[in-house]
Amino acid sequence: MTARSRGRRLAASFAMAGGALATALLPLGPAHAAYGADQPVYLQLVSNDGNATQLALLQGTVAFDNGNTKYRYSLTLCWQHAYPAPSFRVIVNGTSTSWPTQTGTTSLPGCQQTAVFNNEVNFGSTVRNVRFDVTGGWFGSNAQYQTRTKSSYTYDNPYN
Repeated sequence: MTARSRGRRLAASFAMAGGALATALLPLGPAHAAYGADQPVYLQLVSNDGNATQLALLQGTVAFDNGNTKYRYSLTLCWQHAYPAPSFRVIVNGTSTSWPTQTGTTSLPGCQQTAVFNNEVNFGSTVRNVRFDVTGGWFGSNAQYQTRTKSSYTYDNPYN
């Protein structure tokens, strides 16, 4: 065996070891949450004064990540006959409340206006479930202003 071939093998070994070390020391990319299936959201708010006036409609989807700390939603809030514009809030685990920020608008038949809400929320701790509450007001037949809040189904996180 010659000194030259031994030197090449040694150099090749160092190169492979250096490559392996470099690969091991590279920073890992951020872990991405894997979301489960979108669950449909549908909540029709109507007046409770006997007239059943359609006030607002919240519809879209909600999904949970497999890490149990995030959820995302894509929702539209249709302003039907509420006055002023209806609103909704997100309730996580039955207690933590947030008022979503509108991310756009769209046009849907039967709606005075339609607000779009898309968000991915990093809750920071375990998300067991999410619920949506829609609030709208109206002037009843006696010209008295009334409000009503209706809660959606509670969407359970399938990962816990």
